Amino acid sequence: MLIEKNKRRRAGKRTGKRLPSGPNGGVQLLLVQTVDPLGKQGDVVEVRPGYAKNFLIPQGLATLATDHHRRMIEKHKAQLLEIQKQRLAGLQELADLIKTKSISIEANANAEGHLYGSIGPDEIVRALKVENIHITPDQVRLTGPLKELALYTVRIYLGHDIESELKVWVVPLAQEQEN
Repeated sequence: MLIEKNKRRRAGKRTGKRLPSGPNGGVQLLLVQTVDPLGKQGDVVEVRPGYAKNFLIPQGLATLATDHHRRMIEKHKAQLLEIQKQRLAGLQELADLIKTKSISIEANANAEGHLYGSIGPDEIVRALKVENIHITPDQVRLTGPLKELALYTVRIYLGHDIESELKVWVVPLAQEQEN
């Protein structure tokens, strides 16, 4: 008798909260962060209840799709858009600055002007750091290594379709010029 009473008591209780179901039988969630297979931040997606309860909600990747949460995401998106605009303006400013610069890189060369080594993105980045311009080697777009003493025009890709051109002089070492 006591066992049956306990079984009825446990059967009546639910251990977890029931999530509201969407039109296709899944759970409608609002993505707080971008989740690659599902969608971008702010999208309303419908997923299976287990995926929502066990992964998306506990990891903080999604929340219930309420009007309040939608308004909060829209405010956050507006702030991110403003930050993105400022970043693009800064990148464009940097691109304009790079266009006005010309750098010289000294290298060992033979009498015909062929370098014993080659000039790559790392050397260009180091020369730009001297000018107080900080970029990464993967932003330097070379068509090939620079192997001769000459003037080269090098493309610099700063991101978000913002590119610039830099004049690079490859010159012989100062001690070679004196001989």
